[in-house]
Amino acid sequence: AAQLAEENFDSHVKHCSELRDYLRDRILKEIPDTRVNGSTEHRHPGNLNVTFEYIEGESILLLLNQFGISVSTGSACSSASIRSTAPVVSSKEDIDYVVDNLKTVVGKLREISSVNAEKGW
Repeated sequence: AAQLAEENFDSHVKHCSELRDYLRDRILKEIPDTRVNGSTEHRHPGNLNVTFEYIEGESILLLLNQFGISVSTGSACSSASIRSTAPVVSSKEDIDYVVDNLKTVVGKLREISSVNAEKGW
């Protein structure tokens, strides 16, 4: 098992990095007022930490769970932050499903946000 893992390590890292970058690019392009936390270069290949301004990470987590999407919230000091880890079996189609539902969830939460009137949503 260790030998197999070593043989596939580089392709695994490349696959995870490509999926993470695809997820990041779609989120940043399609969901306004978002940002990546931390370095975009020096991070685990399967990890993405994103802040969605004006809404709490816990709310995002709960609503995404209704679509069968599991994410975790950031630290207490960054309550608008969520983390996602792309497993080996993920595909661009899986990420498309996540982003499409994430856009819906973020939109709904921002509609009821107290910042709504200030931002004009």
